[in-house]
Amino acid sequence: EARWSDAQLLAQGIEPLKLRRWFKQHFGMTFHAWLRTRRLGVALGGIRQGTSIDHAAFDSGYESLSGFRDAFQKSFHITPGRAANSEPLLFTRLTTPLGPMIAMAERRGLVLLEFLDRPALTREVEQLQSRHGYVVAPGHNVHLQQIERELTAYFAGELTEFGVALHLPGSDFARQVWAELQQIPYGHTSTYGSIAARLGKPGASRAVGLANGHNRLSIVVPCHRVIGADGSLTGYGGGQPRKAFLLRLENATLQLTRQLAF
Repeated sequence: EARWSDAQLLAQGIEPLKLRRWFKQHFGMTFHAWLRTRRLGVALGGIRQGTSIDHAAFDSGYESLSGFRDAFQKSFHITPGRAANSEPLLFTRLTTPLGPMIAMAERRGLVLLEFLDRPALTREVEQLQSRHGYVVAPGHNVHLQQIERELTAYFAGELTEFGVALHLPGSDFARQVWAELQQIPYGHTSTYGSIAARLGKPGASRAVGLANGHNRLSIVVPCHRVIGADGSLTGYGGGQPRKAFLLRLENATLQLTRQLAF
């Protein structure tokens, strides 16, 4: 919540230019822009709970209401007045053995979990804002805290089923496909054709593949467990090397569990 100057950062042994580059690489914005958005996110929470726009502006450190309105609309693409009826989507960065990920969650559950270098990430976030009315801001909630714990356990081979609450905006067909993905057991695989058959649409393999590619919840909704009919890995938004790693991890954990059972 503090307003850090470059001099204060240097006094703490932090090089401002390196910090700027790190935040640009991992969050797509500078450190100071991230802090400003974080403060505006707190203001958004206050407005939704009934705080007046005037009080939210001054509590966020803005000396003028017009400056607050301009900054708010620039960050969230919505006016403070309209934001009172919008759903906040909080995001945080997570570290994994396969590289950094971004997790986004609203009050009902986890909405997005993607690798930061996924090409489609920017488009996905824009769609969540434009089609589903989310106001995206950095922050934390219980769902983000839970997925961080569960991801750590998953990569350690200690968790085979995620328990974090999910909220999956999308078409009816896409949600049906995503529900089927969640039915693929840990350490096993399926195919687009098999999923289409289970949905009662055996000719819809291509549509299943498209919905699979639009899955925003990597790992948790396990699209990495879908392979080609010939056993090939096929496409994966996070890249085939990551897909192969995840399948090896689950297979090794499953084999170890079976060995210990005997």
